[in-house]
Amino acid sequence: MQPVLEMSVPDGFDLWPVAEVEPFGFLPLSGELSPAEVGAAVMRIADCNDIDPDGDRPPRPADALGSFLHGLLTFDTLFAAGGLRVTDRSSGVTFQPGCCDGLEDWRDWHRFIVDGSLLGFGHDPVSPVAERFGDTVRLTVDAERSDSPVIELSVAELRSLLAGAERDLADFLALAAAWASRYLPGRCAAVTAALARVVGLPAPAVPAEA
Repeated sequence: MQPVLEMSVPDGFDLWPVAEVEPFGFLPLSGELSPAEVGAAVMRIADCNDIDPDGDRPPRPADALGSFLHGLLTFDTLFAAGGLRVTDRSSGVTFQPGCCDGLEDWRDWHRFIVDGSLLGFGHDPVSPVAERFGDTVRLTVDAERSDSPVIELSVAELRSLLAGAERDLADFLALAAAWASRYLPGRCAAVTAALARVVGLPAPAVPAEA
């Protein structure tokens, strides 16, 4: 199980270095990303929240960097396209995040384990669904297809996978804090805190000068 971002790059983006990414592909988040990959991830999360201010938020700053980061730093509720991806290495089946569940909703999986209610992640053209049958979890890649590939695992296995995904997110946050201290001096603490709010984890320490 991997935390992933669904990627795209705004046309002409040049505020910091970013890795080349396949549009609408998924970038796994962990502590092993290159600086350019971290830059791409931060760019994507900021872009998801790059929405014009309404009456409850201050106006955009005039500078390009401040303007692009404005939503990330001022929204109370942040969004990040993506989620958790599950791959069955024995069968090659991959359960991808859907359109109706962002990375910020990853803790829904924990609630799913507790209450066992159906967990849906999207709609046409693809409808991923997680269901629990006693101690077994069934992940259906596309519930709209009668012949959809599925992944089955135990509740205990899912708990272990979720713990690993949380470690990956924490490692990514630590890497992002170090990245921001280099590429976003003066905004490092604010950006790191915002990224931590996206995934609902404590913000890692940042350099004092940031």
